[in-house]
Amino acid sequence: MQFNNSLIEGVLIKRYKRFLTDVTLLNGEEVIAHCPNTGAMTGCAEHNMQVWLSPSNNPKRKLNYTWEIGVTAKGHWIGINTNNANKVVGEALQRERVAELVGYDNIRPEVRFGHENSRIDFLLTGVGQKDCYLEVKSVTLLESGQGYFPDAKTVRGQKHLRELAAMVEQGNRAVLLFCVQHTGIDSVKVAEHIDPKYAECFKQAIAAGVEILAYSCVIDEQNITLNQRLCVID
Repeated sequence: MQFNNSLIEGVLIKRYKRFLTDVTLLNGEEVIAHCPNTGAMTGCAEHNMQVWLSPSNNPKRKLNYTWEIGVTAKGHWIGINTNNANKVVGEALQRERVAELVGYDNIRPEVRFGHENSRIDFLLTGVGQKDCYLEVKSVTLLESGQGYFPDAKTVRGQKHLRELAAMVEQGNRAVLLFCVQHTGIDSVKVAEHIDPKYAECFKQAIAAGVEILAYSCVIDEQNITLNQRLCVID
């Protein structure tokens, strides 16, 4: 996924009220940027970290910048914008870069499904193939060398796991793909210490036949690209 506009470099002052970020640009100007990440962002919003913002010329927007990337003191690149995970995975699906998900004729994003008023990130269909319901989750939490999801309690995430399990029970294929937007993470584990209910739903989903995948990303100030499969510790 290539960014539409050239990103602007700056230094993070602070993130607050979940969706707001104060940043000092390299020219010394202080700006307020939108933070498109509803999670706790533990370790991803450190004072003075290098950040990259995408500019907007939309006159209807209240904020002219969106926080896209952060770089930690250890040099790890992080995709801050969780909305980009679907774009990155969607591009990889079109280019058949996810070996476990090739061979489908149609890839439809944001399709309504299930009994809990949900939308699946991607519905993959093809002649002679079971319909495949694919849910994508962005992973950015790194603790003691281990990548975790989620970084905050997620009732919505629990619902998605139940819906995926139900799709398998109906004879379809269901896949949960962790899009790891943190270059310091080399394996993913469910954060039972943060959301035990999600962990329980995760175990039930696996028992029901939901497939679990995790893929790393190559990240820089111009692109985010799905890279290689990572280990999921269940």
